[in-house]
Amino acid sequence: MNRTGFILGRAAKAVLILVGVIVLNFILLRLAPGDPASILAGDQGAADPAFVEELRRDLGLDRSLAEQLFVYAKSLLQLDFGQSYREQRPVITIVMERLPATLLLTMSAFAFALGAGVLLGSLAARHAGSALDSLLTAVSIAFFAMPLFWIGLMSILLFSVWLEWLPSYGMLTVGANLSGLSLAADVFLHLVLPVLTLGLFYMAIYMRVTRSSVLEVLGNDYVRTARSKGLKPGLVWRRHVLRNALLPIITFASLQAGHLIGGSILVETVFAWPGIGRLAFDALMQRDYNLLLAIFFISTLIVIAINLVADILYAAADPRIELGGAR
Repeated sequence: MNRTGFILGRAAKAVLILVGVIVLNFILLRLAPGDPASILAGDQGAADPAFVEELRRDLGLDRSLAEQLFVYAKSLLQLDFGQSYREQRPVITIVMERLPATLLLTMSAFAFALGAGVLLGSLAARHAGSALDSLLTAVSIAFFAMPLFWIGLMSILLFSVWLEWLPSYGMLTVGANLSGLSLAADVFLHLVLPVLTLGLFYMAIYMRVTRSSVLEVLGNDYVRTARSKGLKPGLVWRRHVLRNALLPIITFASLQAGHLIGGSILVETVFAWPGIGRLAFDALMQRDYNLLLAIFFISTLIVIAINLVADILYAAADPRIELGGAR
């Protein structure tokens, strides 16, 4: 199968997965306890059953589950995500206001975790059995065992409260009115702690995977053959070791994409980061179904796209893998 056919096949599967996730998310949200109409009526100080019922009709919640799903699917095909129950604004507008902040956080954390994890894992493998290997292994186990919220709270306590080096919340300094390089520097300082909190856990995973993968590749015959031919160690490492050791790392990286977005909900809540993770938490508390469904849809779309790219990279990383055989 050629590359175009492979990509089209993967895209078709991605569409089916997306449809399944859309239906599942809709049903689960509708079955969850809590009534948006009752919450909105309470916010407006009106607990009258007639008023609550009127709100339910206005929101379309008085229809059957199948009718609501049909209306939602029809609107989705028209790229209409509906109005936010609480803010009375198009949910796509609200999500797009917050999405850049989440992408900045998750992509920065992903780049940090992958880069640092591969580097430290390779370093541990090259010095397997040494004191450095033991130290790096202990560090990876420690970060893997620490809950994200604990790392976040401790980093705030250390770097914000005690040392006063970094800001503890938000994306920008309130009231600073910065621009240009000053604005970029301010965003970077606010980004450091959330990225470290979200990235250290996944860095530990990549360290362990990289170390194991490199050690396995180092024992293969083609590596020993390359060395026996007198190739320089650096050339052997780049062409024969790292390239083949990257295959399981690519697989893990694609799987971690969804975890990063899920983990951002907790991190954004701890650091008051204005992304869709924090937005999803607030929407859940307010039973803002349309807003939650839009967040889930866009998050799912991002994860599926990342996995599709990972499938293509997996085949490109090793020419011996036939695209038609990748399942």
